[in-house]
Amino acid sequence: MKINSPMKYFVLLGLIVFFQAQVSGQSVKDTTYWTTLGQASLNLSQVSLSNWVGGGKSSVAGIANFDYNALYKKNRLEWDNTIKAGYGLMKEEADEVTKNEDKLELNSKLGIELNSEKLLYSSFVNFLTQFTPGYNYPNTTNKISDFFSPAYITLASGLDYRPTEKLSLFITPLSGKFTFVTDDSLSNVGAFGVDPGETFRAELGATFKGEYKAAILPNVDLLTTLSLFSNYLDNPQHVDVNWDVSLNMKINDFMSALIKTNMIYDHDILVPLDEFGNTGRRIQLKQVLGVGFSYRF
Repeated sequence: MKINSPMKYFVLLGLIVFFQAQVSGQSVKDTTYWTTLGQASLNLSQVSLSNWVGGGKSSVAGIANFDYNALYKKNRLEWDNTIKAGYGLMKEEADEVTKNEDKLELNSKLGIELNSEKLLYSSFVNFLTQFTPGYNYPNTTNKISDFFSPAYITLASGLDYRPTEKLSLFITPLSGKFTFVTDDSLSNVGAFGVDPGETFRAELGATFKGEYKAAILPNVDLLTTLSLFSNYLDNPQHVDVNWDVSLNMKINDFMSALIKTNMIYDHDILVPLDEFGNTGRRIQLKQVLGVGFSYRF
């Protein structure tokens, strides 16, 4: 299915406005039921070498992260909203500037407690994309990704089991996953599982999402999220996996250390293997380690 190029901006703007307007509007009416937490951080690293016989390259890198959570809880109603954004760049000597982090994710989950406080009927929407083009570095001629290429929207309703405030286990036998690839050069080759020439793909399947967040030590917070999706319409045995782990260590009021890992497997995504254009199915892994400035609000 083809969609007009400007549509991606309207979808993104609509999601952002929805999150912001709903949260802001509700908080004006009644702030006593809202719990909010945000953090902005900037992690920098630099290596300088001169006549260094051990080898290596001089480099400079920086990663900016922004996370915000707004939780509304009143009686049997619970509404959880999060924004996660990160962007980073690095430069090694005469090499071109490359990015080492690029993520924009919006989540909203609305739940109603059933007979037990531990069991909720919940619905959620997840939106995931990136900010700028990506390349198979050092080749910067042909893009392998871009803003809204891909973008993923997942919609689901099901049961959310909350045995403690730290743990959430959500499962549903019926959910929708929508993949957008609006860049013509990528959609024409069928990138990210869309049919060649198409910019949109819809999938119907089962979803599981587990989340655990806790202070495991004083000033050390752990957040891990595991998302699984099986497409009923095409090879349901190939389960999409997205697993995030984030460890945030607060040093003082303005400095922190951060360790983040992300593992992805999607049978529909072919990963570039070399500079000759060969591709294959692989587990994608990303790790970020940084120490820098941090501000919580």
